[in-house]
Amino acid sequence: MTDLSGTVALVTGASAGIGRHLAQGLAERGAAVAGLARSADRLSTAMDEVAAATGARTLAVAADVTDPAAVQAAVDRVTAELGPVTLLVNNAGSIDAAEVPLWEADPTQWWQVVESQVHGPFLVSRAVVPGMIAAGGGRVIGLGSGLGTRGSAEYSAYSAGKSAQMRITEGIHLAGAEHGVRAFDLAPGVIDTRMTRAMPMHAGRTEWTRPEDVVALAVAIAAGELDQWSGRFFRSGVDDLDTLRATTPEGDARRLRLLPYGPDDPVA
Repeated sequence: MTDLSGTVALVTGASAGIGRHLAQGLAERGAAVAGLARSADRLSTAMDEVAAATGARTLAVAADVTDPAAVQAAVDRVTAELGPVTLLVNNAGSIDAAEVPLWEADPTQWWQVVESQVHGPFLVSRAVVPGMIAAGGGRVIGLGSGLGTRGSAEYSAYSAGKSAQMRITEGIHLAGAEHGVRAFDLAPGVIDTRMTRAMPMHAGRTEWTRPEDVVALAVAIAAGELDQWSGRFFRSGVDDLDTLRATTPEGDARRLRLLPYGPDDPVA
């Protein structure tokens, strides 16, 4: 099993679902794990369970990722108690309340989804990355989605937010590479969680991505095994980890780009 001793991980949205799986998977491999979520009670229970099951150092820090002051205070506390964060997993986020076209969506809820997917990762990354740089480097994982690589008729807020999150990832990669900071978009596939169960598009689904496949990719990132993929996108349950380890992507492979209409396209 990969040894992540010495890694300080901060996982947002760690109280349930994918974030909870990631917190435990990282802790099982020796990382100290701080979980961040809005619900203090549920988060504390989750992190206590992780600590009891793994023996790892854990910390529960309640905060709303869209609140700048709360985010900075949370990161300051994690740094003071566990040390500088060397692995950040931006997992927290919400999804459109109903499968409707954009013009039928509730404007307040639509914007809350975008905020959770864009403002949240921005604020947490902004608070964490300077400490990474001071510590000599680190890695940022954005929990991506296939809906971030294409449009969606029914989930326009989620799609817009996940697309923007990919730009955040690439921005961190481009500016952070010289400081030893790398960033990745990791799409988890369709994990069996309360959120996915509530989505009509998954009604009746019987095949789900295994949580351990998501954890395996996150662990490989944390261990530095996929650094050549910094600034790019991959998907658990589809990408083979050994193939990723052995592959160095070139050009714009696995980046969000416009496709030219032909060889004479002036925008290409």
